[in-house]
Amino acid sequence: MFLENVKMALGSLRANKLRSFLTMLGIIIGIGSVISIVSIGDSIRKMFSDLYKNYGVTQAAIMINPSMDWNDLRESDEFTMDDFNNFKRIFGSRLDYADNSPYESIDVKVGRNRLKVGLSGVEYNFTDFQPLKILNGRAFSEKDVSERKPVVMISENTALKLFGTENATGKHFRADFHGEVQDFSVIAVYRKDLSPIEKLLMGSQDKNGEAFVPWTILTGPADTFSMIRYYGKKNFTVEEMNSLNTDIKNYFSRVKNRKPEDWYISSVQDEMKQVDGVMGGLSAAIGGIAAISLLVGGIGIMNIMLVTVTERTREIGIRKALGASREDILVQFLTESALLSALGGLIGVILASTLVHLGAMAFNLTVVVKPGIVIIAVVFSAIVGVFFGIYPANKAAKEDPIVALRYE
Repeated sequence: MFLENVKMALGSLRANKLRSFLTMLGIIIGIGSVISIVSIGDSIRKMFSDLYKNYGVTQAAIMINPSMDWNDLRESDEFTMDDFNNFKRIFGSRLDYADNSPYESIDVKVGRNRLKVGLSGVEYNFTDFQPLKILNGRAFSEKDVSERKPVVMISENTALKLFGTENATGKHFRADFHGEVQDFSVIAVYRKDLSPIEKLLMGSQDKNGEAFVPWTILTGPADTFSMIRYYGKKNFTVEEMNSLNTDIKNYFSRVKNRKPEDWYISSVQDEMKQVDGVMGGLSAAIGGIAAISLLVGGIGIMNIMLVTVTERTREIGIRKALGASREDILVQFLTESALLSALGGLIGVILASTLVHLGAMAFNLTVVVKPGIVIIAVVFSAIVGVFFGIYPANKAAKEDPIVALRYE
């Protein structure tokens, strides 16, 4: 019986191709909009997730709470090298990496080439946690960091701008550094493969140079710093990372005679949750607005089904005269409205997926279209068709067969 109803519904749709397509258009636009928006949102969330993974999901940093009143700050709140060494000794078994994440910008001149170069201070094993490919030369050694050697790893782009070649290992440059002229020795040239989102976030930074130096040479004469950056073990769960953060906060509260709330820990995991929550909420909100067009499409289906019932009044009368029950007529027209809506949803899904993939290819992005969302969209569109088809189908089922047969 069901297959017979489907065949009758398809026959009715084929008999009125243009009208059927125009009726489906609202569903096509609605489902297409929802799929596109949800897919774009999921794709952006994945890009941010990949971005954070590149920088280490167990990365965190501790500092004095930025919201504290300036009058409550003390000189002893600064971290010293002794604080840092004790921190590594106590928590070393739960850490993969630690430094103070210093940064300084210097003006470099090599011949006629001038370039502002950003120096990021790192530990000797930094390359184990970052997506860097060393093109030539070597990474920092533990001795480079402990002896504060003025050695530098420069990016491929920086090497080309300063020396005109990416093979710049062994070359030198001078720059004003901490009030005096410092000679830096290039020990490596690296390439960092950036994701599309990283390129977008960097913006104009690409115009400047980029380099890494041992973090110890950027601490300044006082050897004090306001932040300690660290990476928990790579296999740490969220709970283990939260426990580590809490223990570190409590430790420095005791050492510095502070309350735990006086410290602030910036965690990549927390940032990931915030970004994921914002993007998820934004996708849901915009998707909800787009879903309004489904309501419009549903009203269009109801309207055309009412027209169909009127046009096929005699057919309804004949079927009832031949023994068709009220339920048979009801199911027939509900099947037709559901099929009309489901086909519109399927076309909308195909159209949206195609456009999203083409857009991703144009911008060299990775697109995420979840199969579950596609299935839900098609099923939901069919439900919309059933819901808005109930009234017309019920109207057809209630037709008096004698009156229907007399209908002209």
